[in-house]
Amino acid sequence: MFKELPIDKVLPELRDTLGTHTRAVLVAEPGAGKTTRVPLALLQEPWLQGRKLLLLEPRRLAAKAAARHMAGALGEQVGETVGYRVRLETKVSARTRIEVITEGVLIRMLQHDPFLEEAGIVLFDEFHERSLHADLGLALCLEAQGALREELRLLVMSATLDAAAVSTLMEQAPVIVSEGRSYPVETRYVPPARPEERIEQTAVRVIEAACRDEEGDLLVFLPGAPEIRRVEAALADRIRTMGVRIAPLYGMLAPQAQEAALRPAAPGERKVVLSTPIAESSLTVDGVRIVIDTGLMRTPRFSPRTGMTRLETQRVSRASADQRRGRAGRQSPGVCYRLWSEAEDRMLREHRVPEMAEADLAPLALELAAWGASDPAALRWLTPPPAAAYEQARELLRQLGALDAHGGLTAHGREMAELGMEPRLAHMTLRAIPLGLGEAACELAALLQERDLFRGPQGAADGDIRQRYGALQAFIRESQTGRSQGADDAARRRVVDEAAQWKRKLGLGREAARGAEERCGLLLALAYPDRIAQSRGDGRFLLSGGRGAVFAKTQSLSFAPFLAVAELDDQGTDSRILLAAPIAEDELYACLEPSMVKESAVYWDAQARNVRARQRVKLGALVLKESVWAKPDPESVLAALLEGVRAEGLGLLTWSKPAKQLRERLSFMHRHTGGGAHGWPDVSDEALLATLEDWLAPHAYGMKQREELQRLQPGALLEGMLSWLQRQALETHAPTHWTVPSGSRIPIDYSDPDAPLLAVRLQEMFGLQQTPLLAEGRVPLVLHLLSPAHRPVQVTRDLASFWRDAYFEVKKDLKGRYPKHVWPDDPLSATPTNRAKPRV
Repeated sequence: MFKELPIDKVLPELRDTLGTHTRAVLVAEPGAGKTTRVPLALLQEPWLQGRKLLLLEPRRLAAKAAARHMAGALGEQVGETVGYRVRLETKVSARTRIEVITEGVLIRMLQHDPFLEEAGIVLFDEFHERSLHADLGLALCLEAQGALREELRLLVMSATLDAAAVSTLMEQAPVIVSEGRSYPVETRYVPPARPEERIEQTAVRVIEAACRDEEGDLLVFLPGAPEIRRVEAALADRIRTMGVRIAPLYGMLAPQAQEAALRPAAPGERKVVLSTPIAESSLTVDGVRIVIDTGLMRTPRFSPRTGMTRLETQRVSRASADQRRGRAGRQSPGVCYRLWSEAEDRMLREHRVPEMAEADLAPLALELAAWGASDPAALRWLTPPPAAAYEQARELLRQLGALDAHGGLTAHGREMAELGMEPRLAHMTLRAIPLGLGEAACELAALLQERDLFRGPQGAADGDIRQRYGALQAFIRESQTGRSQGADDAARRRVVDEAAQWKRKLGLGREAARGAEERCGLLLALAYPDRIAQSRGDGRFLLSGGRGAVFAKTQSLSFAPFLAVAELDDQGTDSRILLAAPIAEDELYACLEPSMVKESAVYWDAQARNVRARQRVKLGALVLKESVWAKPDPESVLAALLEGVRAEGLGLLTWSKPAKQLRERLSFMHRHTGGGAHGWPDVSDEALLATLEDWLAPHAYGMKQREELQRLQPGALLEGMLSWLQRQALETHAPTHWTVPSGSRIPIDYSDPDAPLLAVRLQEMFGLQQTPLLAEGRVPLVLHLLSPAHRPVQVTRDLASFWRDAYFEVKKDLKGRYPKHVWPDDPLSATPTNRAKPRV
């Protein structure tokens, strides 16, 4: 007989709802029993008509645990009424009615059978985790239900879920709420003792205190397996003497070790489970009364800017923190230690950011293309795919040959989708088969899809993936002899099994080709054509995607001419290379020649100050080959020359003093008498640089070098911009010189177009009553009246006023300083002179 659980109270309502509706939402608190009770309760419903129930779980471990629990409740073995399908492992039979599957498996089932003929209902468990596959699975199921299978039931379940939003998405589906049964849990905030204390140190300290002060088993949430191993090592000698068993729990752990963590502690024993967020939901860890929560989780985050995904450690949401806290109160009153402050707790976001908003969308774009919906707007989403990230994903698929120019799925793309790998790795594997490297590609793909399992202590800092591949081959050989490789044996075995599964699917042999280790670079180049790295000669690299890259420390690959890079950290100006392999230049041509661009480039070399003509072979931002282009197009040479002038300025030309004055005179006339189509030309730097094609190009045709440009006469080029009438008017209204009363021709300074200046000795102006006017009588000359020694004595624009008001004061001063000169009382009737006294 089943033990009563809180979910049992709402099962009649759930059955009635699904009898009259094809969509529903179930909200049940942690420990209510929804994962294992709901499928069993629906098994005999008439609307099923003998079809299967598909229960989706976000993780393999949760799927297998749920299947075992339900099978045990029926007194059966897994694979009879209840079975499961997860990656690399299937336990079902002809009798199986309940299939517990992971979300990726559902996508494959939908792609092969959009009707889901064998299924009567799909249950989405722990939907609050908002994985990419769960969102996609629900969108595809809604599409299939609406267009193909109206009678198909969909049930979305979670403990912490925005039920109203999901109900709206499912066209106002009924919401059923189970209050659950949770015992009181005391919450204690224990932030790090000092700012520099690592989270593992804080966890160890709190675990020791809890073991002393509290009763019951402990569940400790840590962000990942590395932290689990460090905490386990620190606790090894401290609490085992207290009769405490340490039980790690994470996805890549051996199944036996996972089951040991879930089992109740033996009589007289206490258990400390060190877990990743895998135990946050779905799984029940028996005997737990104490939860220690670091408040951290590790999530993949995709950068559209760089096209790379990296794992980031970040704070959990409030919903996740409450889920974790609830684990302490599932079977009895408990206590939860939160390793952060109450102030930090108030700042937690309410819900987890959907993976859709942060993940690489290339797998999603490939699945939608295979489904026949290249535009995601054709489906209903709780969180639509971000437009920029989705378009970048489609561009990658086009580069890999999965999509055609119109966005349709190619035959190669369909093969990629069928394979079920990450798109880059699927492309690599399929393209490797004709090269005789299919088996090696399957092994390398399995190696890349898992964490760095084959990173030995001696090669810990080395990013050469060939070392990992070699270690994998050694592991395979040792496994065949029955030798064990240590703590990571089960995880490594999973890599081998995954590679073997893909080999079988593709009809390949079991053994990789000899020498495959040295072809890793070629295989990586197929998967990551945007991450080909070319040495810059100083230990740094330029990626074909345009970014810089470098190894953290000098190592074996630091000075390789070319690398194919599998993993970077996406930090700083130059990303740090984490995993790569060398690739020969001829291998680049062999695998990526269709992506290479052959271009003829004519450009201005700023350092040499001349036009260069080159023919190049480029792969993205990389220049693989470059040679001199002997006979470039003359128009291209001229265009490059003009661009050089624009870049470096008009100083590339030789401006004589008359040429400079001509520019100034033209600027003066343009300013004061008007420009426009029929007026005076604008000869400012900006205008001249913008119109090089008009005034300079006809005279620079055939030139390549600065020396040739300097032989041009800019003054003559500017004169060529004027009509005959303008040239005559220029001499009249903006002359180069002014003839003063003494007969001297004095140059006019036009450097200030608002104040053209004439510097002349005072005595040479005797007899001139009015200030000379320029620009058709619009602008008076600024007169700098000088002493006989050419020193300024007066500046004026009004000569008549000077003679009338200021001359006599100036005369007194000058007569004392220059007594030999004539200083008449009436300057307007005096004879002008450029000497001490006028000539007789």
